[in-house]
Amino acid sequence: AMAAPRRPSGGGLRRAPQDGRLDEINKEFLCDPKFSNEKDLEEKLAVFKEKYMEFDLNNQGEIDLMSVKRMMEKLGAPKTHLELKRMISEVTGGVSDTISYQDFVNVMLGKRSAVLKLVMMFEGKANESNPKPSGPPPERDIASLP
Repeated sequence: AMAAPRRPSGGGLRRAPQDGRLDEINKEFLCDPKFSNEKDLEEKLAVFKEKYMEFDLNNQGEIDLMSVKRMMEKLGAPKTHLELKRMISEVTGGVSDTISYQDFVNVMLGKRSAVLKLVMMFEGKANESNPKPSGPPPERDIASLP
């Protein structure tokens, strides 16, 4: 995937420790027998880490309500305050009003279909260079594509 140009902001410094911390958590998931038969786990975790860090994390390095709000707006799917709260409690099981990276990965790998997961999956598909067409094929044939 193409990396978006980094906005020159002070956020760059905060990212490095965050990155390392998420790598550590990813290692724990890789060693977790619960996910031992998950296909391409390492690749998936790398993607989840990128996705997670795309959220504008709060100072604790977690996703809070404002982060989800901004992300949803960025994805062109703005949500009401109530919907956002529901999305977060769906991911955390209602025990927290912020989404930790562990929560995030558990939802992405888990069987439950949380709204956040659906949105992330959808966004992933939208960003693929060759999305699988759904429904009838478009008028233009492959040869005319750039």
